[in-house]
Amino acid sequence: MTATPDLGTPRLTSPELASPDLLRSVFRRHAAGVAVITAQGDEGPVGFTATSLTSVSAEPPLVSFGVGTGASSWPAIAERDHVGVHILGEHQRELAATFARSGADRFGAPTAWREGPEGVPVLDDVLAWLVCRVVARVPAGDHRIVLAEVVLGDPAGAGRPLLYHQGDFKGLRE
Repeated sequence: MTATPDLGTPRLTSPELASPDLLRSVFRRHAAGVAVITAQGDEGPVGFTATSLTSVSAEPPLVSFGVGTGASSWPAIAERDHVGVHILGEHQRELAATFARSGADRFGAPTAWREGPEGVPVLDDVLAWLVCRVVARVPAGDHRIVLAEVVLGDPAGAGRPLLYHQGDFKGLRE
């Protein structure tokens, strides 16, 4: 195999040892779609912004997402059988920021939502949403990877997707 310098060969002059900061720095360069995960908690609805949402399998239809075990939403996600998965549009930057902010009143005004199937909080005006049944919670460092089977959903929202890149929410450019 021959390295070709004109094709964007990675620089190997100053590699860093593995650390949380290195991982964060690398993934700040990775553009990711933005989702909000919701569940019904003991004291009301909970939710958080996730950029780790992944389609895992088509048959059966499975998705996965990561959640920190220290997150305020974790106790509800750890106990409930069903979660909501919401794909945000570029018009929902403030909503994404609200669900990402620690201590925020995530379900207070101006957040528009309703109780959906299986008691899952469903956000209004999203590009798409799913209600999923949790099938596994896999330990992964200070997080859990949640595997969830799609029960039902609605892919018909209007708009363009919201992205997370370089520490900020952004719209998609062509």
